[in-house]
Amino acid sequence: MNEPPIVRVIIPAFNEENGVGEVINEIPKDLVKEVIVVNNASTDDTEKVALQSGATVLKEPEKGYGRACLKGIAYLQQLADTDIVVFLDADHSDYPEEMVNLINPIIKEDADLVIGSRAQGAKEKGSMTPQQIFGNWLATRLLRLLYGVRFTDLGPFRAIKYDQLLALDMQDKTYGWTVEMQLKAAKQKMKCVEVPVNYRQRIGFSKISGTIKGTVMAGYKIIWTIFKYL
Repeated sequence: MNEPPIVRVIIPAFNEENGVGEVINEIPKDLVKEVIVVNNASTDDTEKVALQSGATVLKEPEKGYGRACLKGIAYLQQLADTDIVVFLDADHSDYPEEMVNLINPIIKEDADLVIGSRAQGAKEKGSMTPQQIFGNWLATRLLRLLYGVRFTDLGPFRAIKYDQLLALDMQDKTYGWTVEMQLKAAKQKMKCVEVPVNYRQRIGFSKISGTIKGTVMAGYKIIWTIFKYL
């Protein structure tokens, strides 16, 4: 890319009024043309805070992480100038200022997909539960065994070329979104890169890892997705 790429950020958000504003404010404004928050059935002031922080806000009334991401992609398809899409959580567990580290491999090395790896970065104590760490380990081992691709994490902080994102034809509407993206990229022989990212305790309560039901459902969906695409 000779010209600076046009980068847009998609942030799925379900009841993240306490974190989403901080996340938006810490995104490097010189890198990003637009921040898109997808309000995913929130019952708090997530939408209000996101708007006050300068984001474009979309509504996705039906819950589901992947469903919210798909809403963001549908919005991008109405535009004509996106080069890179960054996905980022709204809970302030990632460090938005590290975004340049995810975008650089696309610009400088022609990578297609860049995963921010929490396994390679520094994790604040308590930022990931033991079941999250084990689940990532198991899922990435299965990806290596079944798809021949080496990842260390299914981290939500990631960047991808927009045209390649469309080529993946993403389908998952819930917990299998991240692993679907990685295994489809592997199947399509895309150039995938990992970079270390740091991770801290989220603001607020996790709707997935914070409950037994959420943890079990997420784990099941991730494993099911891995085998679905064999």
